[in-house]
Amino acid sequence: MSEQQPFGEPGESDEFDEIVDAETDRDPDLAVIEAGSRTLRTQAGSPQGDQAPARPADPEVDKALRGVEAELATRWGETKLEPSVARISALMDVLGEPQRAYPSIHITGTNGKTSTARMIEALLGAFELRTGRYTSPHVQSITERISLDGAPIAPERFVATYEDIKPYVEMVDAAQEYRLSFFEVLTGMAYAAFADAPVDVAVVEVGMGGSWDATNVIDGSVAVITPIDLDHTDRLGATPADIAGEKSGVIKQGATVILAQQPVDAAQVMLKKAVEADATVAREGMEFGIVSREIAVGGQMLTLRGLGGEYPEVFLPLYGAHQAHNAAVALAAVEAFFGVGEQHARTLDPDTVRAAFASVVSPGRLEVVRRSPTVVLDAAHNPAGARAAADGVSEAFGFSRLIGVLGTSDDKDVKSVLEAFEPVFAEIVVTQNSSHRAMDADALAAVAVEVFGDERVVVEPRLDDALEAAITLAEEESEFSGAGVLVTGSVITVGEARLLLGRG
Repeated sequence: MSEQQPFGEPGESDEFDEIVDAETDRDPDLAVIEAGSRTLRTQAGSPQGDQAPARPADPEVDKALRGVEAELATRWGETKLEPSVARISALMDVLGEPQRAYPSIHITGTNGKTSTARMIEALLGAFELRTGRYTSPHVQSITERISLDGAPIAPERFVATYEDIKPYVEMVDAAQEYRLSFFEVLTGMAYAAFADAPVDVAVVEVGMGGSWDATNVIDGSVAVITPIDLDHTDRLGATPADIAGEKSGVIKQGATVILAQQPVDAAQVMLKKAVEADATVAREGMEFGIVSREIAVGGQMLTLRGLGGEYPEVFLPLYGAHQAHNAAVALAAVEAFFGVGEQHARTLDPDTVRAAFASVVSPGRLEVVRRSPTVVLDAAHNPAGARAAADGVSEAFGFSRLIGVLGTSDDKDVKSVLEAFEPVFAEIVVTQNSSHRAMDADALAAVAVEVFGDERVVVEPRLDDALEAAITLAEEESEFSGAGVLVTGSVITVGEARLLLGRG
């Protein structure tokens, strides 16, 4: 059997490089993090919101989890592209098809998938269904990827699930030209954990694309497609229509498709696929959407129009218009799952819907992790995500002066990301995270100078130094008492900043 692995295979995330690095490069004990964390943690406040899981307190459990992480990390390779669901299908077969034990809601798109998945999960849980959620990449802990009843799987259970399926993984490895990938094994773990729980419904986010994604061995009765934009064009296609063709592969025969607002050419491709699959389609702005939206303390107040009627006075404790759109999509997906709008016009219980949305958290998505000055984290890594983050931070916070901290991967459309942030950043501190795929800080600075000008760019290769520099810039003059800091550019950058600032 070959020890090589296909590169860029479909079981990978839209944050493909982030996932690789999260398991092979990123370590909470890295000197760059430990050296700076003590000072920054003593400065950090205690804003509301959940904590991404820290390392297990029990040293034996931590050792076992690190062992699993190390074994999973050996599964990455960079030799060839071979989009296929053959390996994951073989694994499901020997595991007894665990993904058939529960109904599923399948989510694809370019941006907004994880936040939408969290909202769907909260809604289903509020209606007393036991949920399993599979998302990627993680912000701090690999256990975040597999959630049961709205909480990350316990480290002990994560390890036990891996050990349970490991003999079957090795059996499939021996029979295939290529070993199962990191993401394929994690997908198998998630589906097995959900069946073992057991869950009433699984909420599953694709890794990359749709048709050939490792998650696409489920029969999602509801397919959700969040906004399509250009990202990973080398793997998914050069136009929104090309990307939509790949992502529409999650649409199964007879399913209900929930379409967020899309570029026209992308929408046409997805509607054609829905017709071919005899699927029912609900479109944002047509069958459902946002009726009204107002900024509120700690988030926003919405009136949403669902498939069965209106839901007024819905408080969403997340920032940005894009999150309101995610909420509309999530509500429609849950209504479709329950059959609302198919036989008769009715709504879900409005009070239950309100309670669910009020409970939603989404770490690393315009997340406040410190006050005085306010430090916000957002994992935007492509131009569309950067535009949404820039609009959201401007609208929600109204900072008199905003300092950016940006560290990104070296294969992203960095200039377009910087251009999206230029109107809102007074100054930018460019840095790099611990990943070997991180863009060199000096190279990033050269691009930043093209966009911002030399006088607005500060270079700090270490992330802890970059955070210190940005906080100092925000504090340096009393007239800027309303100054803030936005840390962005990469899930890894945000995860490490979260740890440095005491949130992990």
